Amino acid sequence: GGLVLFAIFSLVMDVFKIGYYSSFYSCLSAIKIIYPIVQAIFVVVQTYFLWISAKDCVHVHLNVTRCGLMLTLTTNLAVWMSAVTDESVHKAHSKLKKNMTEEIFRWLLKGNLAVSGMRSSSVEECNCNSQICQVFKNGYFWLYPFNIEYSLFASAMVYVMWKNVGRFIDHHSHHIHRLKFKLFRRTFFVGIVLGLIVLVSGLGVLILYEVQVNSSTESSKKNQALTMYYIFNIVCLGLMSLVCIGGSVIYRFDKRDMDRHKNPTRTLDVALLMGAALGQYAISYYSIVAIVASTPRDTISALNLTYALLMIAQHTFQNIFIIEGLHRQPP
Repeated sequence: GGLVLFAIFSLVMDVFKIGYYSSFYSCLSAIKIIYPIVQAIFVVVQTYFLWISAKDCVHVHLNVTRCGLMLTLTTNLAVWMSAVTDESVHKAHSKLKKNMTEEIFRWLLKGNLAVSGMRSSSVEECNCNSQICQVFKNGYFWLYPFNIEYSLFASAMVYVMWKNVGRFIDHHSHHIHRLKFKLFRRTFFVGIVLGLIVLVSGLGVLILYEVQVNSSTESSKKNQALTMYYIFNIVCLGLMSLVCIGGSVIYRFDKRDMDRHKNPTRTLDVALLMGAALGQYAISYYSIVAIVASTPRDTISALNLTYALLMIAQHTFQNIFIIEGLHRQPP
């Protein structure tokens, strides 16, 4: 379900890219227009393949199957790297354009177009001046995160399929347990409602923060937006840390045994969980170093420091809670 959701947004992104690049057909290489078309076909075919085959444990043509799955995995990683690079270059160009005059930016853009194989004499033709072109341009860059998540999502699923090639499952130790709705009649919707409230509130705070920081020139309004942003995140991280600690304490009173059987999906989940946390740990660590070394130390710095420390704590408690839950036997 998650893969299909990200695939739909990736297809929308490809449509926007095709529309954007089609506006420059006279000065763009044909490969620029062909690439999003081929990528859209790849997304559709791969999503259908994973939808019908994700649970298969193949026992025929093992080497050919492993080779094909590994080729698919590396293709997804290549698409992911391309998307991350394109998004980074776009952000760098946007920031560069804000910080220099139009003449210097045109000169640099002209050099980049020449390096990229474009006809530098057609720089004026390649400017995105029409309204529909701007919609396509802004639309597909806003949708890049969905394409990035799709590539990572698909890579994880293909990796599990690769590990499952030739695997025999002990059906006695891995039985299916279905939760009965009546056990959660009073509390089942509480978590969903609270989660949706936090999600909607977070989106509202993020939108207000972006509007205030990007549109306002007064430092006081920017400080207010930063204060609101940090306070909201500190409250959320504090609540999440307490809930994860509470869940880990409840596990201590649980009488179920730990599941020690070999499980490629769970092993990958744990590895990805720890690997993803390392990036956030590094960001928080460098933030703490920058705050401690900076002057003056005002309210924003104190909030930023609290936010960075809580981010480390929350990721630690959350990872412990999730990993313990993954190794629990069903009731």
